[in-house]
Amino acid sequence: MARLKDIAERTGLSVNTVSLALRDSPRIPQDTRDKIRLAAAALDYTPNYSARALVSRQTKTIGLLLTDITSPLLTQVARSVEQELKDLGYVTLLAASNGDPEEELRALATFRARQVDGMLVYPHDHSRLDHLRRLRVAGTPMVLLAGDGEGDVDVICLDEQAGALRATQHLLGAGHRRIGLIDGAYLRGNPAKAEGYEMALRTIGIEPSPELVINPEGDSVGHGHAAFAKLMALSEPPTAVLTANDRLALGGLRWCQENGVAVPRDVAVFGFDNIEYAEYASVPLSSVDYPAVDLARQAVARLITLIRNRDQAPPPELIRIQPELVLRESTGRHP
Repeated sequence: MARLKDIAERTGLSVNTVSLALRDSPRIPQDTRDKIRLAAAALDYTPNYSARALVSRQTKTIGLLLTDITSPLLTQVARSVEQELKDLGYVTLLAASNGDPEEELRALATFRARQVDGMLVYPHDHSRLDHLRRLRVAGTPMVLLAGDGEGDVDVICLDEQAGALRATQHLLGAGHRRIGLIDGAYLRGNPAKAEGYEMALRTIGIEPSPELVINPEGDSVGHGHAAFAKLMALSEPPTAVLTANDRLALGGLRWCQENGVAVPRDVAVFGFDNIEYAEYASVPLSSVDYPAVDLARQAVARLITLIRNRDQAPPPELIRIQPELVLRESTGRHP
C-alpha cells in the first residue's frame, strides 16, 4: 500500500504537507492540494484509518445491530442510518442477532473489539436491557432503537403501543367487535403492541379473548399465512385482524385469496410498519407507518452528541415517535 511518504517523495513535499492537503486543510494552497491529490490517485493511495484512530481515538465507525436482517423494515432503517452516517464521515458496521440473545452478546463484543465510536441497537428483548445499560454507564455511546426507556440508556423509537392502540380503535370505529391479533413479540419481552390492542378493547368495555390472539412463531409471510388459518378456523372467526408487521398481514391476505374470503368485506386486515409492499398488495394494506428516515436521523444525531460528549455524557433521553395510520383498501366499515 502506498504511504504518505511515497506521495511526499513523488511530489517533493514534506509528509506533513501531504497529510494536511489530503485532509483538505486551508493552510495548503489549492494548487498544491490538487498536485498532491493527483499523486495520491496515481499511487492508488488509501488512508490508513487504524493509524488515524491511534492519534484521534476515533475509528469513525458505528456499530448497527439489527434483530432480523431479512426484515424489509429493518433494511430500510439500516439504509437510512448508513446514509446519515456516511454524510457525517462515518462507516457503518452491521450485525444481526437473529432473535438470539447469545448472538446479540457476540455482536456487541465484536463492536467493542473493533473499537467502534458508538452503537445503534435494536435489542432482542425490550424488557431485558441490563447488559446494554452497563455498556452505556461504562462510557460506550449508545442509542437503542426500541425498548422500554427505563434506566441509564438513550432510546429513540416508534411508540408501538400507541400504534396498535390507534389501529385497533380504527377497527372498532368501523364497527368491528371481534378483532384478532397476530403477534408473538409479547412472549419475547416486547409487549407494546399487545398492550395497545388490549387497551383499545377495554376502553369500550370489551374483554380481550385469548383465542383471538395467535402467536405466529415467526415474522415471515408464511408464518402469517399459517396464523391466519388458525384464526379463521375458530367457530366464530374474527371480522378484523391486526398483525404485528406487514409480512404477517401479507400472508393473511394470501390465505384469504386462496380460501375465497373477501377483504375487507368478510374480514378487515391491518398491518404494521407500512413497508413498500403494503401499498402494492393484492388488496392494498392498511398499516401503522414506521418513519424509518426520521427515526434514523434522530438516532444518529443523538449518537453523535454522545460521541462528542463522551467524557461528560448528557442524561439519557427517551423519545417515542408518535405513529400515523396509513389507511388503504384492506380495512373498511363492518356491516
